[in-house]
Amino acid sequence: MICFSCGKSPEEIGEYITAGLENDLDPKDYVRFEEATYNPVTDHFCCTDCYIQIGMPTSPHGWKAP
Repeated sequence: MICFSCGKSPEEIGEYITAGLENDLDPKDYVRFEEATYNPVTDHFCCTDCYIQIGMPTSPHGWKAP
């Protein structure tokens, strides 16, 4: 599981480490269950910094990382 843009895993990104701790989940499970950009087919997500950098894409059905 990695951010499709920067290549980092949830365990390398502070926001997911913190959110996981606050929700009693490991960072990967937090992304799997709570990150709207997570794509279970590719196992990719887009971290917040990258999402902003790529222009915050949207879709009528919710945007997922490729």
